[in-house]
Amino acid sequence: MNYNIITYFIYLPITIILTVWVAKTLFKNGKVFLQDIFHGNKELADSVNNLLLVGFYLINIGYVVYTLRVVSTIENIQEVIEVLSIKVGLIILILGVMHFFNLYVFFKLRKRAVEEKKFESRLI
Repeated sequence: MNYNIITYFIYLPITIILTVWVAKTLFKNGKVFLQDIFHGNKELADSVNNLLLVGFYLINIGYVVYTLRVVSTIENIQEVIEVLSIKVGLIILILGVMHFFNLYVFFKLRKRAVEEKKFESRLI
């Protein structure tokens, strides 16, 4: 039994499922922010949200596949668990960073949109 192959078959589904779950959560909850940022323009907000989703998938699934390789030979189940904990833990940390980065960008864009609305209302 090749433990490296077992590790790959466990690592890929876990990390891809995590990535899809985070992406769907960001996609679903990001719609409200984007509609506010784009002053209620639902079509533009949906388009940007879809583009962000594709970019999120490309970056994260690309990194998951890039880090698939295990350099050393895994000899037993304990090493499978240890390698998986390191690899999956790193992916979880990266997804968390991406999540907070997205929130940061949304809040910055929303702040700018609110300031633009205030400026426009002063002109009228």
